Amino acid sequence: MTARDEKARLTRRAVLVREGVALPPAPVRIVHMGLGAFHRAHQAWYTSVVDADNEWGISAFTGSSLRAAQDLQEQDGLFTLTLRGPVEDQCIIIPSIVSAHGGTDSDAFLAALAAPSTAIVTMTITEAGYRLTAEGAPDTADAVVAADISALREAAVTGQAPLVQSALARLVVGLEARRHVGGDAIAVVPCDNMPGNGELVRRGVTALAAELSVELGSWLATHVSFVSTSVDRITPRVTADDIDRVGRDTGWDDRAAVVAEPFSNWILCGDFPAGRPDWHKAGARFVSEIEPFERRKLWLLNGAHTLLAALGQLRGHRTVAEAIADPICSDAVQALWDEAAHHLPAAELDIDAYRADLLERFRNARIEHRLAQIAEDSELKLRVRIAPVARRERDAGRDADACAVTIAAWLVLRAGHTDTVGDPGVDETRLRSALRSIDSELAADDEFTARVARHAVGLSTARTRTEHDPASTGGHRP
Repeated sequence: MTARDEKARLTRRAVLVREGVALPPAPVRIVHMGLGAFHRAHQAWYTSVVDADNEWGISAFTGSSLRAAQDLQEQDGLFTLTLRGPVEDQCIIIPSIVSAHGGTDSDAFLAALAAPSTAIVTMTITEAGYRLTAEGAPDTADAVVAADISALREAAVTGQAPLVQSALARLVVGLEARRHVGGDAIAVVPCDNMPGNGELVRRGVTALAAELSVELGSWLATHVSFVSTSVDRITPRVTADDIDRVGRDTGWDDRAAVVAEPFSNWILCGDFPAGRPDWHKAGARFVSEIEPFERRKLWLLNGAHTLLAALGQLRGHRTVAEAIADPICSDAVQALWDEAAHHLPAAELDIDAYRADLLERFRNARIEHRLAQIAEDSELKLRVRIAPVARRERDAGRDADACAVTIAAWLVLRAGHTDTVGDPGVDETRLRSALRSIDSELAADDEFTARVARHAVGLSTARTRTEHDPASTGGHRP
């Protein structure tokens, strides 16, 4: 341990004494896959808030990167969550992650899944990380999935533990380890932005399990509950300035600090056969039907984010707060929300209040939610955030113009980043191909396709003007 490490450890313990954080760590009862900033700001925070009796420790595993695990290992799993409001920060020490591991630590993962004390597996691996088709089947066109299926089939013959790479295949191997030792029932809780995420993951896990063991498939049906969720807390990537600010505010050199907005929301639907923390005491809501809440969040918050990520960057903005302050971007968001609201039960979901709250959250300039970050994996996000609204609007006889603007902005932004799309407003073949990657029904809709093309031409022209004169939009180039 370096002198700096030792100083950080001593400083951290001084902070713990001051904050009154309970030690020793809680026993592991939750295994988490996808150790990143959002998990620390959301599920780990919820658990920390309600675990007064120190009973629900989390053993967290990264995806492919080791960095987050290494940082937390050096800090005994402790980290600072900064809740960044419009005016001031609140720094909280979160003690609920009691062990952190790299995603490739198969021995630790299998042991954690097989442990009798483990009651829940939570997941934040991004939509793309599930490697599933829209129907929830493993995507066999994905090279990683194909290799994992071969490894599972080979293991079914040899009886040896397979070496797999994808998150769901790792989960299947872990559940087989639990079945093998006679483990009790367990809940699997995906926390990524996919409609019906619990059911999707159930289908994917069941299909992969069938490749490994017939017995495992039968065991899953009686011992594993798949819980659907809708999660919400804006959690931007941490910057060096954020780390420095935590040091100034707390006196702790915290390399695993995260920043989030004060607002949080968690809707869950499903059974927890081995129990769960009292997350409802921190505001989580347990419902019998999650679909309306999923759609509200995906179509309004996430849909607006996807629109702003494309249109905002085209207009020279860098963050959500900058983009929503631009009247053109703001009007586009309101138009998109109007289209989505046609297909949401307004009274049950209090849509007007939700929209007003979203605008306030987006305007929080102290949350530096970068548009380039949101734009990652946009093709997949458009499929679940924009395409469903566009299809419903078209079926209702309306033009779905705001959805067309969103898709056009994405196409123009992608064209500027890759040189492989060309001008999507001119090249119909490329336009149709890009639309098919989002939704085949919309790609076959000539009127909608023409509308997307017209918007793309306009946005391409506007972007060219902006590149020559950034002041014309009031923004700056990203």
